[in-house]
Amino acid sequence: MTIHLVKLSVGTESIEDLAGWQVERLKQMKAEKQKPELFHRTFQMPKRREELLDGGSIYWVIKGIIQARQRLLDLKEGTRPDGTPCTLLILDRKLVAVRPVPRRAFQGWRYLAVEDAPKDLAGGRADDLDAMPAKLRRELAELGLL
Repeated sequence: MTIHLVKLSVGTESIEDLAGWQVERLKQMKAEKQKPELFHRTFQMPKRREELLDGGSIYWVIKGIIQARQRLLDLKEGTRPDGTPCTLLILDRKLVAVRPVPRRAFQGWRYLAVEDAPKDLAGGRADDLDAMPAKLRRELAELGLL
């Protein structure tokens, strides 16, 4: 049974900002002759690994609102630049905008049940939220109108 993660994207202003940061990180890895693999470091290895890798995604909270998701491809043991151990959440390169949902700040990551996960915006939905500018979507979500 699939489960997702929800995580704060600290310092990110928008989905476009997150995407830009990730593209730059991949370019940097390629320039350093490293395998260009998109990942996020976290302290603990999720105990529900199989459920996460059964179609799970990481949902990014940007400026207090869940705004995007990326499919989880793998979970690996890794190290931080200072040599301390960590878990690498290996991510698909595709960032998918989701219906904006307010989310209070928290530390680390949390599991997110499939039924609680915001729906993707892409796909020709009648309400056309995906065509709305990201800033407007964020402002409407902050007002509780989405």
